[in-house]
Amino acid sequence: MGAGGGYSTELMARAIAPSGVVYGQNPVDIGERAKTRFEARLKTPAGKNIVGVARPFDDPLPADVRDLDLITFLFFYHDTTYMPVDRAEMNRKLYAALKLGGMLVIADHSAKTGDGTSVGKSLHRIEESVLRREVEAAGFKLVAAGDFWRHPEDARDFSIQPPSGKAVDEFVLKFEKPM
Repeated sequence: MGAGGGYSTELMARAIAPSGVVYGQNPVDIGERAKTRFEARLKTPAGKNIVGVARPFDDPLPADVRDLDLITFLFFYHDTTYMPVDRAEMNRKLYAALKLGGMLVIADHSAKTGDGTSVGKSLHRIEESVLRREVEAAGFKLVAAGDFWRHPEDARDFSIQPPSGKAVDEFVLKFEKPM
């Protein structure tokens, strides 16, 4: 989800090679720079396992794509808070696309408690508890959280775009589609 230029998409393709498939979803109106980078990755040896998908976030995959093992949404969920996206529908569609026991991993930039989704565009952050509630409302179960990108010293009062050089508190949540 939100593949952008395809960096993590290519990493996933390398990990599942030679027999797996990685879908790299981007919105139809993605910027030219990211689109060009993504298309260039499709032409690399690792790119042969990548299927580019240009679709809206709230309808991210063709209907015939289902029983996926894993969906990743890395540092882009917050962007859907200020875009014309029905996040409840998006999360339901992600849930439907996974096989039973399939995983959804989301990493994002942490907002202050109480900020909710209000700083998605200005600070490029989202409150972790709000994201968790939205995803769990679709039926997902939180099964793990990673603290390897945590920075409690982050005041969470500045934008991560452009990068400031300051430490940014980031969270990683692993959800499962229950068996």
